[in-house]
Amino acid sequence: MDIFSKIAAGEIPSYKCAEDDKFYAFLDINPMAKGHTLVIPRREVDYFFDLGDDELAEMMVFTKRVAKAIKAAFPCRKVGMAVLGLEVAHAHIHLVPMQSEGDMNFANPKLKFTQEEFEEIARKIRENF
Repeated sequence: MDIFSKIAAGEIPSYKCAEDDKFYAFLDINPMAKGHTLVIPRREVDYFFDLGDDELAEMMVFTKRVAKAIKAAFPCRKVGMAVLGLEVAHAHIHLVPMQSEGDMNFANPKLKFTQEEFEEIARKIRENF
């Protein structure tokens, strides 16, 4: 079981933002912006484009709901989406509140939050989901 599967199963703590029986959304612990969230399928799949068509479509609908919750919790121009998948061998989507395209530069310095701040950020997203 990979690290993201363990997070979705509750074996490793996370700051949960949303979930259903197929997908799980949680805060990135090295965020680029307040509200930076990861969306994963519960099923272990390494490469995003190895997801079946139906599963991919369902994941995008779930991701859209999470993005709307992020935007409601943390007003921004748009919520950017990126699929990288090189750091963790589990398909995932990054959702990042942004005011400009530069906010999606993964080379930017990461923000630091306390546990209490992470919990508050996740709570705000959950309340809007």
